[in-house]
Amino acid sequence: MKIVVLAGGTSTERDVSLVTGSMIYKALKEKGHELVLLDLYLGYEGEITDIFAQDRDWSENIGSISENNPDIGEIKAMRQGNPECAIGPNVIAICFQADIVFLALHGQNGEDGKIQAMFDLLDIKYTGTDYLSSALAMDKAISKALFTKYGIPTPKGITVNKDETQILDAWNIYPCMVKVNCGGSSVGVYLADSRAQLKDALEKAFLLENRVIIEQYIDGREFSVGVMDGRALPIIEIAPKVGFYDYKNKYQAGSAVETCPAELDGNVTKAMQSCAETVYRSLRLKAYARMDFRMDNNFNFYCLEANTLPGMTPTSLLPQEAAAEGVNFVDLCQQIVDISMKKYA
Repeated sequence: MKIVVLAGGTSTERDVSLVTGSMIYKALKEKGHELVLLDLYLGYEGEITDIFAQDRDWSENIGSISENNPDIGEIKAMRQGNPECAIGPNVIAICFQADIVFLALHGQNGEDGKIQAMFDLLDIKYTGTDYLSSALAMDKAISKALFTKYGIPTPKGITVNKDETQILDAWNIYPCMVKVNCGGSSVGVYLADSRAQLKDALEKAFLLENRVIIEQYIDGREFSVGVMDGRALPIIEIAPKVGFYDYKNKYQAGSAVETCPAELDGNVTKAMQSCAETVYRSLRLKAYARMDFRMDNNFNFYCLEANTLPGMTPTSLLPQEAAAEGVNFVDLCQQIVDISMKKYA
């Protein structure tokens, strides 16, 4: 097959996306596919005729994930033309040549359904779920409302707009989490132990988005459950060595201890996996996703969110869960392609 691996873009999760895309590109190369690794924002300005036949390593300039978010202003300065256009040169033309586009994007203009909707209109096949379920999962306020409707346990929380900070007077649950409404990779996520810390966290979050979530912090353990084609994978537990599972602890080697399968009672395991499958159905997800959970000291678990394009390096959470079932990273990437193609059967 001819496959475009689409990564990068201008979201705060750009670095994560590029590393994910590089790993997927190399894995599918091993399966004998013809591939192009393409940056959604920077695109490609060379000759695109027979681009899949070019003898080159499209991943050679991809670096590692830094401890800090990328400077999007610097990225925009690298491209000529309209810097506000989210789609780079020749991206659409190259995707038209592919049998399927493997979406390795994260965050804004990747997981929020916009790219999926555009590809649907252009009749370009892509991996993962569709535009509507992407948008539902990306918006934490809508997700929490749907979780409540379907009886899915989720932490107590409120939505705050930038001009509504007076609502703080009604919030009295500490510690609490502050999260940008449509972020991912724990970018724009802060832990607050007091009203003063909450105010500071809101100021930081509002620099990234105009809408944020204040949410009850569940003291206890953190887990993640991947779902492939509607079926839950083994559960993985994540235990940061310092603090909570923020951007640094997610992507810097050695920052967290990850155990898969998680050491849980059999009944708790089945219940959490069943809950993950319910989340998958409630958000109308397709192909694959990953659900994040917290569990308190009384073994009550709560779903935090669903990730429609989870990280896909060999050491990311979903690949570790698949590996616990004997599916290596290369085969997992192929399975995602195969499952995603079922949308178009």
